Amino acid sequence: MKNYNELIEQLNKLDTEKVNQNSINIDQLSSIEITEMINNEDNTVASVVKKSLPEISKTAELFAATYKNGGRIFYIGAGTSGRLGVLDAAECPPTFGTNPDKIIGVISGGYDTLILSEEGVEDNINAAIADLTKHQISDKDMIIGIAASCRTPYTLSGLEFAQNQNCKTTLIICNKPDEIYLKKDVIQNLDCLISVPVGPEIITGSTRMKSGTAQKMVLNLISTTAMVLMGKTYGNLMVDLQAKSDKLVARSRKILMEMFEISIEQASELLDQSNGSVKTAIVMKKFNCSKSEAENKLKSADGFITKIK
Repeated sequence: MKNYNELIEQLNKLDTEKVNQNSINIDQLSSIEITEMINNEDNTVASVVKKSLPEISKTAELFAATYKNGGRIFYIGAGTSGRLGVLDAAECPPTFGTNPDKIIGVISGGYDTLILSEEGVEDNINAAIADLTKHQISDKDMIIGIAASCRTPYTLSGLEFAQNQNCKTTLIICNKPDEIYLKKDVIQNLDCLISVPVGPEIITGSTRMKSGTAQKMVLNLISTTAMVLMGKTYGNLMVDLQAKSDKLVARSRKILMEMFEISIEQASELLDQSNGSVKTAIVMKKFNCSKSEAENKLKSADGFITKIK
């Protein structure tokens, strides 16, 4: 029988594995009392994330610089952490018009584990190396590891491999860093360590709860900030969206209608002329120019409408 004493000792030191004293009687409560208890715990997450804003903003800057310089950004993780990384990567193209080959989610066990969890895949250190090797990562790329527990072998192995390829690396954890169960050299070589210690979960060890909420918030902050830094918005409007659903088709017209006080027919005609690009349509209308002229203006302004003179 495998000796789990060392692993149990490690888990005992993680706050996310400890018993939450606020919920020890949760199985004796009514549904409204349970939901209120969970909601009260969730309310603590944002303030924890706020303390890590300096590291989050630095990661966003590295993200933006990597993308603009032709590199790729990879999220890597296992279980809930991996799913959240895949989710953030998947949401960038329709929202900000990014290339889906440039922001990639890598999850232990492959995409099948998005639907059905596969136990044990998070322990496979060789799988992380194999998964990143498939993508032929290089020193132009950035790897963002996501691991609530601080110790996930798959994620740490992936980061170590990435560092050996001279990639930029960041790790997001939901506990306080502890060198006892973190690879010391990997941590020292990180460009950023984002620690959001959310404390014990309502259901002991269920890191899909507060930890997952914190990770989603951090990922939202990183990718959205990076996109704004790259000129993917005009004010707070998503002008680089890809109108591939009825909602986004309608939103693209709504942006133009409200900005220029024009009809839906005029907005549709403008989008036809800009080949569906909201950003190009805005420049065409704002500066009374052709599609090619608008595209040249945007290129000269590094994609920022606000920088066009």
